[in-house]
Amino acid sequence: MKKIEAIIKPFKLDDVRQALSDIGIQGMTITEVKGYGRQKGHKEIYRGAEYLVDFMPKIKLEIVVSTEMAEKVINTVRNAANTGKIGDGKIFVMSLEQIIRVRTGERDKDAI
Repeated sequence: MKKIEAIIKPFKLDDVRQALSDIGIQGMTITEVKGYGRQKGHKEIYRGAEYLVDFMPKIKLEIVVSTEMAEKVINTVRNAANTGKIGDGKIFVMSLEQIIRVRTGERDKDAI
């Protein structure tokens, strides 16, 4: 089993969610986050004063899938979130040792 975390631009969330739904992904966790990488923020003007926005708003998706489905999910997120511009985000893939559904006690693939 794999946990896929993707950091994407907020306006791409609907595209990514729909693309994942189209390949059969039934659930995910979404968190609003802030951060920076090579993008290093940007300058904005507020009430005539220029200031640097260091941390850019992003969306973090967390998706748990079977190992067999992981590559398909990775490619789907990458294609749907891609704008071709700096700041498109990152995808992290981690192995999971165990999953347990709290309500039923189901484990691993049955708990996904």
